[in-house]
Amino acid sequence: MKLNKLGRTDISVSQICLGTMTWGSQNTEAEAHQQMDYAVEKGVNFFDTAELYPTTPLTAETQGRTEEYIGSWFEKTGKRKDVVLATKVAGQGRDYIRNGQGADAKNIRLALDASLKRLKTDYVDLYQIHWPNRGHFHFRQSWNYDPFEQNREKAIANMVDILEAVGELQKAGKIRAFGLSNETTWGTQKYLTLSEQKNLPRVASVQNEYSLLYRHFDLDMAELSHYEDVGLLAYSPLAAGLLTGKYQNGAKPAGSRAAINGNLGGRLQPLQEAPTKAYLGIAAKHGLDPSAMAIAFCLTRRFVTSAIIGATTMEQLKVDLSSVDVRLSSDVLADIEKVHRQYPMPI
Repeated sequence: MKLNKLGRTDISVSQICLGTMTWGSQNTEAEAHQQMDYAVEKGVNFFDTAELYPTTPLTAETQGRTEEYIGSWFEKTGKRKDVVLATKVAGQGRDYIRNGQGADAKNIRLALDASLKRLKTDYVDLYQIHWPNRGHFHFRQSWNYDPFEQNREKAIANMVDILEAVGELQKAGKIRAFGLSNETTWGTQKYLTLSEQKNLPRVASVQNEYSLLYRHFDLDMAELSHYEDVGLLAYSPLAAGLLTGKYQNGAKPAGSRAAINGNLGGRLQPLQEAPTKAYLGIAAKHGLDPSAMAIAFCLTRRFVTSAIIGATTMEQLKVDLSSVDVRLSSDVLADIEKVHRQYPMPI
């Protein structure tokens, strides 16, 4: 398993990160432990979670349960030091999480302490803002995204507040590195500028969506990543399961995310059907598993620090991890680019 540097930190993370958002709803504690055991055995040293998880579905009753399962695994195995652990503070809008107040200095301190307790550890390696308070276009919100309604001074003040809190928590030994999630180019660069101006913690990574069906990061975020050493932690590399082919022809397998969460956060809609079928055809043409091909494609992107996989079965996990051994030929990559040019942003 290849290791990559996390930004400009001294932390090295595996090119595959084990995602956890189904643990506590679709997956039991025993299943979560089995996944962690297997992933570490295969060279994965990077786990990603959040105070919000699980998300399948999102409920106040299960919120935080995923972190509890990771904590019980640390307690059982004693392998905390073998894992680079990432978690997140929720942004605004979830009323059952501190009344939906979102990320600021006060809520970061409260959220982190609660996460540490659930995780049964005294530090996290990467602490991330799950989504910005000011608004953003991720989670299929591009159709009504309006930055002109945002207040610049308020947004910058919130960033400074967050960075100062993270700096204090780093000094206290509770956080090693700081990252963003569902962030824009302006937001990421502004955090970087403020950290330089005020000698505050530097952004190490940004966790945004990236897959064959959603390649927004190829553009201005790729340039920022190159110049500023802020790598992408690519979530949903299988487009919430679309690229496995299991939702073809209107199928919604029992127990799947689509059966639980409906339209896969807006991804399961007619425009994705043709490109998904085309990518599945490329995999079949070249004798590749479609899931492994999709993840392997993400790993070819020079801005990707790690691709975050998620599985509800051990079979899925094994296929996803096999992607590190898949080498995509120039013919495969050329076929992928032809489809991408025809369907540049179908979800």
